[in-house]
Amino acid sequence: MQDPIVITGLGAVTPLASGAEASWRRLLAGESGIKRNSRFDTEGWKCQIAGLVPSKAEAEDGFDPQAAMSQQDLRKTDLFIHYAMAAADEALRQAGWFPQDQAARSRTATLIGTGVGGVPAITAATETIRTAGVRRLSPFVVPSFLPNLAAGQVSIRYGFHGPSGAPVTACAASAQAIGDAMRLIRNGEADIALCGGAEACVDPVAIGGFTAARALSFGFNGDPALASRPFDTAHDGFVLSEGAAMLVIERLSHAQARGATPLAVLSGYGTTTDAHHITAGWEDGREAARAMEMALAMAGLEPERISYINAHATSTPVGDAAELAALTKVFGAHGGGVPVSSTKSATGHMLGAAGAIEAVFSVLALRDQILPAGLNITAPMEAAAGFDLVRERARVAEVSHVLSNAFGFGGVNAALVFSRLGS
Repeated sequence: MQDPIVITGLGAVTPLASGAEASWRRLLAGESGIKRNSRFDTEGWKCQIAGLVPSKAEAEDGFDPQAAMSQQDLRKTDLFIHYAMAAADEALRQAGWFPQDQAARSRTATLIGTGVGGVPAITAATETIRTAGVRRLSPFVVPSFLPNLAAGQVSIRYGFHGPSGAPVTACAASAQAIGDAMRLIRNGEADIALCGGAEACVDPVAIGGFTAARALSFGFNGDPALASRPFDTAHDGFVLSEGAAMLVIERLSHAQARGATPLAVLSGYGTTTDAHHITAGWEDGREAARAMEMALAMAGLEPERISYINAHATSTPVGDAAELAALTKVFGAHGGGVPVSSTKSATGHMLGAAGAIEAVFSVLALRDQILPAGLNITAPMEAAAGFDLVRERARVAEVSHVLSNAFGFGGVNAALVFSRLGS
């Protein structure tokens, strides 16, 4: 690549902490962001845990909503937009991108995916109608929950007039947002893009719905930190989590011209559709494998050159097995010996924001030359036998290329490849 697309800014709000660096530190320390769900009363509920973003009152590096938006704007918007604003601001500050001239603003794209948008706002509006009547609804109800309003609010704040988008492709949404942003830059439609995802649906409707679908873990209500266990025989479902993550991407020449520091290269992207089942992928992982192959081909890499895989693995028996089958298709028996872990073991499943936070962690693994461990892998599932699972503690390693996977309901598969500059 003569003029590669590079990452110059990262931002995150996660169940581990508010801030990309703080979340990374806690991840490498082996901490978990999964706890008893205090967002609403879960007494009598099958699932009583969630990955909740810590508040400023709970932790020094917790989330302060008033640092993200004014009190007036907070009242008009749902929580996923609050998280998006905070993560966007952090990423843009690191990238040093606050253009004042119209030409630069017109060449700045904003793509922020989400799985479901503002479900809590919809739930609250429904309750208002039931208890107080439809006339008590705020005129800001609809803009508060529309999935594209995270991208919309961010672009309004910073005056970004370039292309805007909001993939709503379940758990692949933010990985597709990053891939779509990459395409815009490659096609010459934008010079720079803020891209990622946001989610905040720890809500009775979401928890109840996923429980009805038998998707959530409920066997570890008494010890939440043990609940998310990708590739472990005791996995019994994913942990619903919230947060946001953003990347600023641009061509290397554009970054150099303005004195920005590249963190890594976004070198490959592939996306496919299973066209098979609304919630489960092919058992043999065929289309997930093809997405990985497409990403590797764009990056110009053979599978053996990948140094680490941040797996999508959510801790569901069916999903984890299908991904292992896909990895075997691409990398060979036992994943070709490539180190694998799933950072969802610490964050839980951030749905539409999952691909973006895992992209952030992939970039930081390249920067720091260290692989984050998968938590709670005490007895690997039979299909994982022989795989090089990074577990127990983070591993210092030579990291040149990272593959990050994101798969979603509806059969959406997305894979991203990140590379060390010059690799």
